Amino acid sequence: MSPTVRSIAERIVPDERSPHAPIHEGAVVTDTAGRLLALLGLLQSRPSWSGTELAERLGVTTRTIRNDVERLRGLDYPIEATRGSLGGYRLGAGGRLPPLLLDDEEAVAVAIGLRAATGVAGVGESSRRALAKLEQVLPARLRPTVEAMATVVDRAPENNDTDAPDPEVDPDVLRAIATAIRSVEWLRFDYDDAPRLVEPYRLLAWLRRWYLVARDPESGEWDVFRADRMRPRMPTRRRFEPRLVPGGDYTAFTMRQVAVSGWNVHARLRIAAAASAVLDRIHPAVGIVEEVSAAESILVTGADSLDTVAAYIGMLGMDFTVESPPELRDLLRVYAERYVRAAVGR
Repeated sequence: MSPTVRSIAERIVPDERSPHAPIHEGAVVTDTAGRLLALLGLLQSRPSWSGTELAERLGVTTRTIRNDVERLRGLDYPIEATRGSLGGYRLGAGGRLPPLLLDDEEAVAVAIGLRAATGVAGVGESSRRALAKLEQVLPARLRPTVEAMATVVDRAPENNDTDAPDPEVDPDVLRAIATAIRSVEWLRFDYDDAPRLVEPYRLLAWLRRWYLVARDPESGEWDVFRADRMRPRMPTRRRFEPRLVPGGDYTAFTMRQVAVSGWNVHARLRIAAAASAVLDRIHPAVGIVEEVSAAESILVTGADSLDTVAAYIGMLGMDFTVESPPELRDLLRVYAERYVRAAVGR
């Protein structure tokens, strides 16, 4: 039993037993400590419950539910109550973290998710600590499943579409960004050492990177910023009137912006094929396709390096010419000579 759960069990005074009101799945929770833990579990499982619903689920009277709620409040758990026909109980925010009550599938899902957590600085160590606590209290019937996932599953490299290392984001940076978005307040930060002031709207995790969709309050221009390049300053405490991103889809806007300007390098290619044919061969996030004619289009794309761009261009399976940058043409000559040598066997 964890310290939190044990403290509840030790500090609760025995309560009256209810001889009626059938409980969910045909059992009656008569042990007070167990009933309080079950009550906490129900309150965690959805936003609100009526007293009647809780009484039916736990097999007790509504009077017992009221008494149990008061006991939990006495243990510093903020149980909020509302009156009326739509009234009920909900678990509010407070200073004490309730014991996390999970069913079997939830416990296994959390354990697997903690093992896979990546992308945020320090999250690996935090995940290991949380996983150790979870595994310590796992029921015996679940241990084989979790241990199997730990011992027989290996993780292949995730960074297989670029030759650049994965950036890690400081969790304090994500926290500052998310707080500003939630508070609908201007966000001030340094971006690649340049000061910026924006209206923050959404955080998006994509391709092991975190992006902020934001709007410049002076120019009205929308843009996407890499969170690993941001250094938030003091909160502005200045609210703004939210607006809708162009196109109405934050994810689609981010993917388009990253393709055009969010990579370390960019390229403009003239493709000897219709725009529809090019779009059939690439993911929308790879780049922006502009129609020139029925037999020609422009692809604006990018990557973390020109080597990655050069590799992916060949996978199009279409004739093309490079409009920019000139360094890409030089690199393609190197690749072409290498492929010719490989083809002739010398």
